[in-house]
Amino acid sequence: MVASTGRRIRYGMAGGGEGAFIGAVHRRAAALDSDYTLVSGAFSSDAARNARSGEAIGLDPSRVYPTFEDMIAGERALPEDRRMEALAIVTPNHLHAPMAIAALDAGFHVMSEKPMALNLDEALAIRDAVRRSGRLYALAFTYSGYPLVEEARLRVARGDFGKIRLVQVEYLQGWLSAPIDRDGQKQAEWRTDPARAGLGGCLGDIGTHAFQLAEHVSGLRIESLSADLTIHVPGRRLDDDVSALLRFEGGARGTLKASQVAAGEENGLRLRVYGEKGGLEWAQMEPNTLTLRWLDRPAEIVRAAGPGLTPAAAARFRTPSGHPEGYIEAFANLYREFAAAIRDGADAAPTLGEAWFPSLDDGLRTMAFVEAAVASSAGDAKWTGLAVK
Repeated sequence: MVASTGRRIRYGMAGGGEGAFIGAVHRRAAALDSDYTLVSGAFSSDAARNARSGEAIGLDPSRVYPTFEDMIAGERALPEDRRMEALAIVTPNHLHAPMAIAALDAGFHVMSEKPMALNLDEALAIRDAVRRSGRLYALAFTYSGYPLVEEARLRVARGDFGKIRLVQVEYLQGWLSAPIDRDGQKQAEWRTDPARAGLGGCLGDIGTHAFQLAEHVSGLRIESLSADLTIHVPGRRLDDDVSALLRFEGGARGTLKASQVAAGEENGLRLRVYGEKGGLEWAQMEPNTLTLRWLDRPAEIVRAAGPGLTPAAAARFRTPSGHPEGYIEAFANLYREFAAAIRDGADAAPTLGEAWFPSLDDGLRTMAFVEAAVASSAGDAKWTGLAVK
């Protein structure tokens, strides 16, 4: 069972104020295991909303800053035993890179929302800031924090299914089926604005989640792809639907489907991985079940906190079998490992098999995926290579 492993980490938050969805998710995840204390914030560029947000959270008003720049300067001026140690970035995409670089250069660890940046060049600038600062950098690829995703990854890694041949991942939503981005819906508006969202709409928002999950569980890197990006809603400026064929190292093949115009779908993230001997299936909306299928014996159902789990996966559960755990708990697993690394004085993201959380490699790979998919869809080449510069 998960438990706090030591002193609380002091952290601040950029964005995530009144009316924002993801900021509250980060705060709940960080608080779940008593590993963190929120001490400061610059929650909104609107002064009144910023002040109300800080008051609702219960922060000292002197540490609710009018701007991000004021927060970095103000926190850095405080005694070391009072200032924030880490920053959570929960803003639209165009602010991820400048905020992360500024925070790292000021000596603060960073937990950032995904995607990492607007483009690969910005992502590489973050990598350089991590290297020169010696601080930790984490990314909120939440779904890799689910215990049964870890179970799936470990079973693939130890060779239960033999050599991997097929990887299929899909992420289907329907919330952008109507032009709500033109009707003032705040979350839709910035996600379909190239200046704030980056090169991809659906691609950057949920396609990156699908890509990261496919590589993370399969243990294989995608070498090339053939992608088709589509805008189904008239007048929309960024893709709302993505399809891609994938070629993995070692000869495995795959497909990736991401859509935000699959009318009626909620949050349909699903992964299937097949090898020579069998395969697995996991779905985010039923996260406490992992299905294993075999070539020579009946299928198996692995249940949350149930028998037969590997120790690393079992350690990620907080409640006994039969008690559902979900999104906040998965997110909290990433925050917990991030806190452990900060306490240990680590200067780089731990490798898989240790206290792992998504970090630079995941971010750089997903940004390379976005750029390759955009180039593939726009060009005539059958296959487009995917590599970090």
